[in-house]
Amino acid sequence: MKKKIIRVSIVSGILFGMVISFVVVNFYAVLHEPIAIDHLSRSKSLEPSLYRADNRYPWAIKKGSSLVRVAEDLHVAGIISNPNFLILYARLSNKQVVQAGEYWLQRGDSSISLLEKFNLGNVIVRQITFIEGWNFSQLRDYLHSLPQFSDERSLSDSEILKASRISINHPEGWFFPDTYWYSSTDKAIDILLRAHQKMRAQLTELWPLRASALPYNEPYEALIMASIVEKETGLATERARIAGVFVRRLQRKMRLETDPAVIYGLGERFNGNLRRSHLREENDYNTYKVKGLPPTPISMPGRASIIAALNPLSGESLYFVAKGDGSHVFSATYIEHKKAVRKFQLNE
Repeated sequence: MKKKIIRVSIVSGILFGMVISFVVVNFYAVLHEPIAIDHLSRSKSLEPSLYRADNRYPWAIKKGSSLVRVAEDLHVAGIISNPNFLILYARLSNKQVVQAGEYWLQRGDSSISLLEKFNLGNVIVRQITFIEGWNFSQLRDYLHSLPQFSDERSLSDSEILKASRISINHPEGWFFPDTYWYSSTDKAIDILLRAHQKMRAQLTELWPLRASALPYNEPYEALIMASIVEKETGLATERARIAGVFVRRLQRKMRLETDPAVIYGLGERFNGNLRRSHLREENDYNTYKVKGLPPTPISMPGRASIIAALNPLSGESLYFVAKGDGSHVFSATYIEHKKAVRKFQLNE
């Protein structure tokens, strides 16, 4: 009788072990099987540059989503075959936290590799580039033209600065032109804050390296000058030279007489044609009428223009005129300047 019981126990143990082995093997086989994505449609919200033909698709996890919800959504969409296995594995491996954002689902991914992405937050990132010389209105127009940031278009400049936690009186010039990366969880205010912090970092770094005896009382005045230099020339070789002209004019109490500042002051009234009547208008940005710097920057200056404003080229020139090819002729006297104007502007 004892032998019979022992034989039954052995057989039962073997069968139990086989069942457990089958479950474990099936458990890991399901977790490692490739996900199904061929039936999915690409999200039309993504930028075309992020599309990849035939091998990956975007998947969004909303803020506040739990692992259980994510697993069930993947199962309902036909991407994974067993959500319970994924949930159990996550608990066993202590990877129950999933981070919000958009993720690429790729051919060859498994339930385990998806969990790794969601747990680590390996989200899709996009890039946005702010161009040197843009003003704040142009920056906002571009930023809000992207579907992700269109909801914040209705905010006024002061409202969006407050929402961005940026403490400045006027937004112009305070955002560094550069390329910024963002994910689907970012808002426009997040990108603006990064651009603002980067501009402050540039000024903090470069202000102590400025030349001596400059006519600036604070970094903000250098930022205003840099914004003018940015708009006056696109040639890297001319920036310091143009900054030198304006610095010398300030030192001699001469008016800057810079067209880009006048154009900025005209705002939407400027139609591409700067008239003599515009130069006679009374406003704070008409540097043909007022002395000194305009009250704010007129554009977003890049690093090179900030460096030029803080380290202007020494010399005698007090005037310059565009040659029509992107470069300028510089003159030390008004008589020389008038000759250059007649030659390159009036074609005499």
